[in-house]
Amino acid sequence: MMKQFLLAVCCFSLVGLMGCGGDDLGPVQDLGAITVRAPSAWKTETPTSGMRKAQYTLPKAKTDHEDASLIVFYFGQSQGGSVEDNLARWYGQFQQSDGSASKDKAKVDKKTVSGMPVTVVDVSGTYSPGSMNPMMGAGPEPKPGYRMLAAIVETAQGAYFFKLTGPEHTVEQGHKSFDRFIDQIQKK
Repeated sequence: MMKQFLLAVCCFSLVGLMGCGGDDLGPVQDLGAITVRAPSAWKTETPTSGMRKAQYTLPKAKTDHEDASLIVFYFGQSQGGSVEDNLARWYGQFQQSDGSASKDKAKVDKKTVSGMPVTVVDVSGTYSPGSMNPMMGAGPEPKPGYRMLAAIVETAQGAYFFKLTGPEHTVEQGHKSFDRFIDQIQKK
């Protein structure tokens, strides 16, 4: 009886260490020059514009009032601006309560995934995304306590932009699955 109990404890521990359970991956999605596999806990949505290659909802943390969203943008070869241009624009979407520059508070990491350069940024504060369409006005109301994890994946066919935004606790809850999602991108 004791052997069965110890075997069960070892199996459950191994499952936990392997990251199984809530981190299971969904099917491979073809996004053009790359493929991705989103965690099955994320809700895959139909992209709402032609610039969006994929879009997901990450379930809200218990302490937050709304879900987070992850959108994958692709604008075409030599389109969408440089890595530095995008980082500057994303920093500008966040205001710090102490008035400091978001660039100074952001964490930036560079790595290689499937042979492609990847730049990852983590920034938080009051999120004011603005409007992509000047005819639409100023954009949504600023959202305090927000965080963004974003990645720029540089392919020979152009950059892919992965942008996860939402309440801080929800984004923190999805941080490891976002990292795993980015690290498992495959070049075609």
